[in-house]
Amino acid sequence: MGKVGIPSLIFRFYHRFTNDDVFGLAAQLAYFFLLSLFPLLIFLVSLVPYLPITEMDILNVIRDFAPGQTMQLIENNLHQLMEHHSGQLLTFGIIATLWSASNGINAIVKGFNRAYDVPESRPFWQARGMAIVLTVAMVFVFIIALLLPVFGKQIGLYIADHFNNSWEFLRVWGTLRWVISSIIIFIVFLGLYMIAPNKKVLLADAIPGAVFATIGFAVVSLAFSFYVDNFGNYAHMYGSLGGIIVLLIWFYLTSFVIIIGGEINAFIALVRKR
Repeated sequence: MGKVGIPSLIFRFYHRFTNDDVFGLAAQLAYFFLLSLFPLLIFLVSLVPYLPITEMDILNVIRDFAPGQTMQLIENNLHQLMEHHSGQLLTFGIIATLWSASNGINAIVKGFNRAYDVPESRPFWQARGMAIVLTVAMVFVFIIALLLPVFGKQIGLYIADHFNNSWEFLRVWGTLRWVISSIIIFIVFLGLYMIAPNKKVLLADAIPGAVFATIGFAVVSLAFSFYVDNFGNYAHMYGSLGGIIVLLIWFYLTSFVIIIGGEINAFIALVRKR
């Protein structure tokens, strides 16, 4: 096959983009993200007594990316839920997280299969089991993401105290937190793009989409947060529902980036094959 010009490649990608109904899949995924958010937070906060982290550590990880109005909504509802903290709440958080988040993984699988033009031939129990395993893996990675900054900061402060440059360390640590978070997000996306499609995807073939999704997630989150904090006053338009609308839009933009990452991997694989 001869060389294909960049305009032709862009047109082909746009054609696949529209045919695969990326906007509709992103909306479906955002809905499941919304359903699984609070069960996941309940589960994580219920683990706080058993881990060397605090409720604020969990919220700080989300605060790095989430818009301000969203954080207020999350904090208020989380505090109300934790007032009724019990062992049953932990059990509910586990079950609800696994079910609702695995539905979201199923939506991702559907989108990736459509991107690769492959049918879902796996039995229901296998597909659902894979979705649950991916959900557990992502929760586990999220817990690591919480523990690394905590331990890292403690170790760093211990070293800084001995060298009397704690201020310099804290300045560097603010940047290092972003690097650690980005690496962990990249690993999550990489695993997702390799395992979710009903097709063997090699590590090298999943990297382009994972890089795009990691950068895209950070850029979209920061840009949307800046817009909401400075220009978009959703509280005036939607009243008390403003925080939920902002949260849903943020999930939609994030879902859009994730689906596009899968489309990029599938398109590159198709171009290489041809």
